[in-house]
Amino acid sequence: MSLWCFAVAMDWWWKRSAVDFCFVLVYELGRQPANTKLSGNKTVRRIRVRGGNVKWRALRLDTGNFSWGSEAVTRKTRLLDVVYNSSNNELVRTQTLVKSAIVQIDAAPFKQWYLQHYGVEIGRKKKTASKKDSAEEAEVVAEEVKKSDHVQRKLEQRQKDRQLDPHIEEQFGGGRLLACISSRPGQCGRSDGYILEGKELEFYMKKLQKKKGKGATA
Repeated sequence: MSLWCFAVAMDWWWKRSAVDFCFVLVYELGRQPANTKLSGNKTVRRIRVRGGNVKWRALRLDTGNFSWGSEAVTRKTRLLDVVYNSSNNELVRTQTLVKSAIVQIDAAPFKQWYLQHYGVEIGRKKKTASKKDSAEEAEVVAEEVKKSDHVQRKLEQRQKDRQLDPHIEEQFGGGRLLACISSRPGQCGRSDGYILEGKELEFYMKKLQKKKGKGATA
């Protein structure tokens, strides 16, 4: 199976024939990029490929499964914003979802899991309240804290080894976490990834701070 010379080929293996036309193999055909957009109107297309196999081309997505590596937990959450792309700033401006793009995700599902798993509410903003308000809050907390002895012992045991990165705790306060997309939305139809931690998180925080500084001076 072949195409005429005018087709866009991904490779240089095609050659010109003696009668002045060239063969381009179909499996080396260059295709239009998916350019998956961050949008609430989820759109995924089914693509038939070589061998009768199937790919899923995501055109618009706004959710994905993200893993919190240090806690070994994965939750489905909303994608809120594309903030950085090492290859092209245009992909940030157009809110395009590609592999290795740095995005902001909703922290609520992970916040809820952390409270359930450790019994600790993270990212709660401290505010000065009146005595009446504080008394009401204490009553609500007392109602919520009612747990069996078995559950209390389990939570205490888990809290012995509990460690939380200060940068991640700070992000929980804002309700948004920095994450990296590790799947290929144009090939598998999903935007899954992992939450940034440790040195990788520090690296991208510096990049974003530098970018913000340039924007302020411009």
